[in-house]
Amino acid sequence: MGDLVEGIRKLNELNFNPDYANGREGQVESLRRMVMSLDKDIRVVLVRLAYRTQRLYKLIAEQSPHSERVARETLDIFAPIANRLGLGQIKWELEDSAFRILDPVTYRRIAKSLEENRAARESYIADFVATLEARLAENHLEGVSVFGRPKHIYSIWRKMTRKRLSFSELFDVRAVRVLVNDQRQCYTALGIAHQEWQPITREFDDYIAKPKDNGYRSLHTAVIGPGGKAVEIQIRTREMDDNAERGVAAHWAYKEGAPSNTRVQEGINQLQLMLDESDDRDLLEGFTEQVDAERVYVFTPKGEVVDLAGGATPLDFAYQIHTEIGHRCRGARVNGRIVPLTTVLENGDRVEVLTAKEAAPSRDWLNRSLGYLHGSRARSKVRTWFKTRDHEQHVLDGKALLERELKRLRAPDVTAEELMARLRVNSVDELHARLGRNDISAAQLAATVGRIVEASSAVPDKLPEKPVRREAPSKGIAIRGVDKLLSHIAACCQPVPPEPIVGFITRGRGVTVHRRDCGNMANLPEHERERLIDVDWGVDGAETYPVQIRVEAYDRVGLVRDVSAALAALDVTLDAINTQTDRPEMIATMEIGFKVSSTQELARIMDRIRSLPQVDLVERVV
Repeated sequence: MGDLVEGIRKLNELNFNPDYANGREGQVESLRRMVMSLDKDIRVVLVRLAYRTQRLYKLIAEQSPHSERVARETLDIFAPIANRLGLGQIKWELEDSAFRILDPVTYRRIAKSLEENRAARESYIADFVATLEARLAENHLEGVSVFGRPKHIYSIWRKMTRKRLSFSELFDVRAVRVLVNDQRQCYTALGIAHQEWQPITREFDDYIAKPKDNGYRSLHTAVIGPGGKAVEIQIRTREMDDNAERGVAAHWAYKEGAPSNTRVQEGINQLQLMLDESDDRDLLEGFTEQVDAERVYVFTPKGEVVDLAGGATPLDFAYQIHTEIGHRCRGARVNGRIVPLTTVLENGDRVEVLTAKEAAPSRDWLNRSLGYLHGSRARSKVRTWFKTRDHEQHVLDGKALLERELKRLRAPDVTAEELMARLRVNSVDELHARLGRNDISAAQLAATVGRIVEASSAVPDKLPEKPVRREAPSKGIAIRGVDKLLSHIAACCQPVPPEPIVGFITRGRGVTVHRRDCGNMANLPEHERERLIDVDWGVDGAETYPVQIRVEAYDRVGLVRDVSAALAALDVTLDAINTQTDRPEMIATMEIGFKVSSTQELARIMDRIRSLPQVDLVERVV
């Protein structure tokens, strides 16, 4: 008892700081200590979860200023632990309570929708349950329980968000659970339900044959019930139901010498494996991924089943098989067809990994926007491989990366010293090495360069400082010393925030906004330079600005479709697209016009197009 009290005291001292940017090290260390305590006495964590549930109820009633921090902490840390230990009921209570604090408007809207349809839904479910009970009795299934299953608001919101559905389009708001006596009866009841109503094939999951990582076992199916309405049915034994609702608490042996439960220990082992294989950068992300993760089941060429997180790619599959297979992966076949490594796998796919003799991961695999890797553990393995490479090679790779990114971002004046100060790096070699190892990602570099450019653009190079600064009402451009002056973006250079800009007072058209390095401004006659005016970007950030890029690629069937799909996936609306083809060389040149809000967004779009098959060049036209 003394050890139990001491363990609870130590966990209560942990401080889970949700500000990852400033408190990541403390957050990770607290998480490690909490998971490591599982092996000593799991009751310590059970008490902590119960305490957190009660604290959320209290915060909902009190509206404390700490409510949002505690709620985010709950979704990031405590709900995943409850999920991994199979504590289904506690997990739902934690998630619903935290969601009620973080987004009370959406919570109330979903709760109101559930309440408004409650009478009709309960009447429908009662009739459905009565029919199913009668059919089960006719087939001599005795001692079976059939009842309506409550839906949880947070899970409804997640499904609406993930599948982009309205509340009325959700089929599993009408849900039924069947409890039987043994595993054989589970499949018998499933067959009876499918005989009575038409099953929805894509909604069937057999978690008895393939349990979830936390030991969850059940049959899930959906059928077209009376009136053409879809109904979700869960079928499980009473033991499986006890495991699903109470998890480790239903099985843990408290008496000294009593045997422990195998599935519980597997759940703990999975958590500790995550601690061992993930660095601090990926641990929190990987841990949060454990909450209610959808799974896909694919096959190796030998017919073995591999369990992956929903959204996994062939590259995730390769790293799941073996780290070295992932490092040597060069391509993949899915169902006999060669596919890009960014292909999202689906249930039942047969995946074959194509490998090279030598390990040579690509740094593009670490770029999340390119979609090569879905899982944080696989990314961690790639990052570790780069860290172990030769330091001199890291320096060379990082130097080339820096030069390429500065050119791409059109920021040649940004110095290594400015980057070192912002990124807290002590030397140029260390800066290059960290870029080469991807300790500093391309996205971090782009953001840092953007901040430097934005700061420098606030101080004019050649223009006199004006004492008064007012914001213009158009295009989010701030014009010093002038109010309500018409401004528009120059077509010759098409500047985008946060690029340094300068204004040119035209005759009758207000102010034209150019990039400071625009050729037309550099070659401006001396007598015209007095018409230059100091401008910078406004603080709104909601405006978008036209840009144009050039894409050169092998002229293949589906090229325009793939480029358009990539842009649509990033919510980019096209202004214009013009394609020309060099037939003898089989080269297609596309000039694409669209609007962006910043150079960072433009960089993401260009990276996505570069990742398409057989694309050779992506560059900004002006």
